Amino acid sequence: MKMNIAFHKLVTVVALFTMIFTFSQQHISGKIIDEDKNALSNVLIFNTTQNIKTYSNTSGEYAIEAEENNEIRFIKEGFYRIDKIIKKETLQSSIEIQLVRAETLIQEVKIDYKPSENLAKDSKRLDDSPKVASLKSSINEYMKSELNEPLPKNEIPKSFQGHDFKAGHVSLDIFETIATIVFLTKKGSITKNTTPNYVETQNFLAKVKAEVNLTMFKKYGMDEEKIDHFLAYAEQVNHLSKKYRKDFNSATILSELQTAFVEYSKVNKLSD
Repeated sequence: MKMNIAFHKLVTVVALFTMIFTFSQQHISGKIIDEDKNALSNVLIFNTTQNIKTYSNTSGEYAIEAEENNEIRFIKEGFYRIDKIIKKETLQSSIEIQLVRAETLIQEVKIDYKPSENLAKDSKRLDDSPKVASLKSSINEYMKSELNEPLPKNEIPKSFQGHDFKAGHVSLDIFETIATIVFLTKKGSITKNTTPNYVETQNFLAKVKAEVNLTMFKKYGMDEEKIDHFLAYAEQVNHLSKKYRKDFNSATILSELQTAFVEYSKVNKLSD
């Protein structure tokens, strides 16, 4: 009998100390909602001062240990974060927290084509346009074929020429010609131009795009694709890679491109 009384006293004392310890701990609690007053669950509540974390329950309710001047952070993906400094008067009280949803910017997409639900028909819109397909085909055929058209006269069109300061000075041209002959005589015979293969031609055209200033052609509405087509045309009629791939001269090549562009612009009806 005495043992039972002693046991009950012990249990009473333990319970009393537990209650005292529980109520001695300071904390804050409350509910977390969104702008529409809906409860937010799984919100991270982080006491950054004491490094304590907890989460709100399915009803949006929370409770976390805190002391005066502790910083409490409320975090949930898709919402703006809230930081709150705890004041003395807010301890042991209920605090409602409202999180504001973060805006998500979605780029506007304009759909011009309405699918017909016919897969075979709709998939054709992913193919190249007839003009682009024809252009690629003609370039590939040209690159694999020999030159079969007469070369145009190699001279700079008047529209691209500046003032001719040597006009009327025939003797100067004669001296230049003689100087050229003497130079070639000293250097030996002129290196014979050889016909390039497909890879050499492609490498030459890539070098032209990289090192020759082609911006002047863009005022005629020439984008990258049209410039590629024009370079293939100029290569076909002037055989640029045969003449300049071993002795690359940007100024000379640009001059030849300007000459070829006069005829090319007529055929393709280009205007600035």
